[in-house]
Amino acid sequence: QVQLVESGGGLVQAGESLRLSCVASGTTSRIKAMGWYRQVPGNQRELVATIGANDATNDAHFVVGRFAISRERSKDTLYLQLNDLKPDDKAVYYCNAVIWDRAGADVDYWGEGNPVTVSS
Repeated sequence: QVQLVESGGGLVQAGESLRLSCVASGTTSRIKAMGWYRQVPGNQRELVATIGANDATNDAHFVVGRFAISRERSKDTLYLQLNDLKPDDKAVYYCNAVIWDRAGADVDYWGEGNPVTVSS
C-alpha cells in the first residue's frame, strides 16, 4: 500500500505561482507512475500531468508553457510547479500513484486533495 500526502496549495492572485508537493510512503518501490489530477465541483476529475519510470511526461494541453511536473525519487516526492495561474485553474488538485500489486494488476492510490484558489 502507498500513502500520499499533498501540500503547497492555497489562495493566490492571477499571475502568481505555487508549487505543490506530494510525499509518498509505504511500498514506494512498487510505484509504476505518478501524476496530478484536478477537480472542480460538478465536473469530472481531469488529468493535469503524469510522469513515468523513465521520467517521460504526459501533459494536458493547458500545462504546456505554464506547469511542470517532476519527481524526486530519493525523497519519494512528486512536484507540480504552477506558474502564471489563472482563475480557471481553481480546483482541488489530487496526487495519484499507480501501483503494481501482487496479482499483477494496476491499482490507483490518491491523496486527499490540495485546494488551489486563484482570484482575479
